[in-house]
Amino acid sequence: MTQRALDSSGGQTPGPGEQPPGNSRTSGNPRQAKIDAGAELDPVHPVDPPPPAHRPEGLTTAEVAERVARGEVNDVPVRSSRSVVEIVRANVFTRFNLIIGVLWVIMLFVAPIQDSLFGFVIVANTGIGIIQEWRAKKTLDSLAVIGEAKPTVRRDGTASEISTSEIVLGDLVELGPGDKVVVDGTVAEADSLEIDESLLTGEADPVIKRAGDQVMSGSFVVAGGGAFTATKVGREAYAAQLAEEASRFTLVHSELRSGISTILKYVTWMMVPTAIGLIISQLVVKDNNFKESVARTVGGIVPMIPEGLVLLTSVAFAIGVVRLGRKQCLVQELPAIEGLARVDVVCLDKTGTLTEGGMDVSEVRPLNGSDEAYVQRVLRAFGSSDPRPNASLQAIIDAYPADGGDGDTAGAGRADGGDAGSWTVTDAMPFSSARKYSGAAFTEADGTASAWLLGAPDVLLSEGDQALKQIERLNEQGLRVLLLARVPGGALDAPGAAAEAVPTALVVLEQRLRPDAGDTLAYFADQNVATKVISGDNAVSVGAVAGKLGLAGAENTLDARRLPSDPDEMATAMERNAVFGRVTPQQKRDMVAALQSRGHTVAMTGDGVNDVLALKDADIGVSMGSGSEATRAVAQIVLLNNSFATLPSVVAEGRRVIGNITRVATLFLTKTVYSVLLAILVVCTQVEYPFLPRHLTLLSTLTIGVPAFFLALAPNKERAQPNFVRRVMRYAIPSGAIAAASTFVTYLLARHHYSGAGALEAETSAATLTLFLVSMYVLAIIARPYTWWRVALVAAMGLGFLIVLVVPWLQDFFALKLVGTVMPWAAVGIAAAAAVLLEFVWRWVGRRFRA
Repeated sequence: MTQRALDSSGGQTPGPGEQPPGNSRTSGNPRQAKIDAGAELDPVHPVDPPPPAHRPEGLTTAEVAERVARGEVNDVPVRSSRSVVEIVRANVFTRFNLIIGVLWVIMLFVAPIQDSLFGFVIVANTGIGIIQEWRAKKTLDSLAVIGEAKPTVRRDGTASEISTSEIVLGDLVELGPGDKVVVDGTVAEADSLEIDESLLTGEADPVIKRAGDQVMSGSFVVAGGGAFTATKVGREAYAAQLAEEASRFTLVHSELRSGISTILKYVTWMMVPTAIGLIISQLVVKDNNFKESVARTVGGIVPMIPEGLVLLTSVAFAIGVVRLGRKQCLVQELPAIEGLARVDVVCLDKTGTLTEGGMDVSEVRPLNGSDEAYVQRVLRAFGSSDPRPNASLQAIIDAYPADGGDGDTAGAGRADGGDAGSWTVTDAMPFSSARKYSGAAFTEADGTASAWLLGAPDVLLSEGDQALKQIERLNEQGLRVLLLARVPGGALDAPGAAAEAVPTALVVLEQRLRPDAGDTLAYFADQNVATKVISGDNAVSVGAVAGKLGLAGAENTLDARRLPSDPDEMATAMERNAVFGRVTPQQKRDMVAALQSRGHTVAMTGDGVNDVLALKDADIGVSMGSGSEATRAVAQIVLLNNSFATLPSVVAEGRRVIGNITRVATLFLTKTVYSVLLAILVVCTQVEYPFLPRHLTLLSTLTIGVPAFFLALAPNKERAQPNFVRRVMRYAIPSGAIAAASTFVTYLLARHHYSGAGALEAETSAATLTLFLVSMYVLAIIARPYTWWRVALVAAMGLGFLIVLVVPWLQDFFALKLVGTVMPWAAVGIAAAAAVLLEFVWRWVGRRFRA
């Protein structure tokens, strides 16, 4: 944005990229005169060394080309996803794929192809996993380009935005509020430059930088502006490796993933001794045909492995990323999807979230007999003091343009600009969210020096000031009010300048409400997610805005200056109130920590530098795409369309993924439990293992594989609950035990019922029927609550098994043929009794073992 400081002729000083004829920005600066005189200055307002007579033009095109040729480029690969090679490696080279691969090769040599179907299923599943994650990678990479920080670099005297990876050694990089320092460097220009290095050092207080000071990548600007020369680029930069790691597509720190890993670890411990016992039982103890013994041994080992559970989790996450990508939502860390599903408190920053970024000047009210025309000249000149104005100052600039043209004053009235154009900015104090005001000093047309502060009235005014009453009434209408106050003596750096400032006028701003914010707040209320509005603005004004949008509890407002410092008392205040005003950046961080101390999962939204610390500490940080580079860097989720209304979609996607994975994990682990128990029963009773691999491949496909895929992608609005492992195993263990017991009972009865040639095939068929029916009932329970498509899904799986039983060539292919009527009906009866027991156990477990 072009600097708006006025020179003595009423024109504007050149913007970035233009060669100025002189340094009008600092000419006549009383602070500079103090430096020249050797006077001691107030440390709160440090003075930067005098800038050069001519602004540095940066590198030339030829110099940039030379550095690129030498490789002195910021070539750190910032990736939002794994590479294709890493995706293939992660999906193919897994522990269970190795086990199944070895068993598959064995089966290809010793048994018919139908007993090797499980291997083809694994190949297909792995391919699906690779394709889905590759799609997610493409989505993430394309969105990352859209949301990538574009630093402003000055080359050949012209400022332009370039990609971070195009910065070369020696480049002159410009800085403004909210900009992230992308490489290490040395400050070349400083205009009240304050940089927050808390993400690197842990020190929350901003560091004031002067020309010659060092800046480190990973820090960000909180106030002021300037430029620095890049001294370290690429992997040599201080935070390069940290930034690369933080931006990668990752599945770490996820309760879901760690829970599945824990389950798989236990499964491995159970599987190894059981498989060894089964091998000995089938190959040594029983004197059967060697190839059939191998086939039945493999048939007992393969279903113990819940290989599809890992795949389905990856696919569900990947599809979630693609779905959110279509809504212009960049998920910078995959666990963010899971985290948002667990959120029970959302902390919102008002500006940019509930309201749109822009504001309009509604009116200007002079105080203490001030002349309205003069006040407007001050405001017109004030707009020139900050080259990168915030939303409030931009509204004033729009209403009172520095060129004296017709601005939209939105009811403020248009007074004669007079000689405002001949005012010269001699000093400036950028707005800081910590102090809640900005300042500017001028040399007026007649040579008079004056200094002004513009900011929060309740910060600049004493508690008993009469103006606070009318400000309160304006705040109750949801209007934002700024106070223009004159500093006696005409010097911003005078001791106690803010305390002694004389109120001159109230600037009333009208905020633009986001049209979709009300519906979004209603969604969170409906989902039992508490909403806390945390703002740096006046609490009453923020409460009025929230009230207009229908926020429950908007009348419960609290000024953060009265917020207790004790974490426990602060947590109580946070839970009792819904709206908080005059919150400092450090307080936002403390408030998030206080809520987390009470066991809440907290999401924080924001778009300004004052939100960075809270975004970083929250369980889930959500940034607007138009927000500062710093907020986008620390947030796990970036709403590239800048729409707060996208957030419910993100929450819903997270709940869908986590809720459904929890649901279908029970299916997979039920199979693992009954497979292990059946193997143990076979070893203990010294009988042939009842199933060939083809039987369990068929059962797994119809009762787990196909239905689990559809159930994992179904809508699910239930908030994700903690204790994933316990929630899954409390149902999987009894279900697997009932399935194993009922199946083995049928098998033993069949062994006594059938004899002669073909007896083993008949026994296997009866046991398969029982196991299928019991597994189908587990599926029917998990599919609840029923919808038409869930009923159709369960019915289709049952129909598929029926077709196998009645079509002759499928009977031969799967070696399934029910013999007689007594044993098949007995198998059905045993399955029915198991179903009744399942229903009772599920209800009892739900009441007795709440997760």
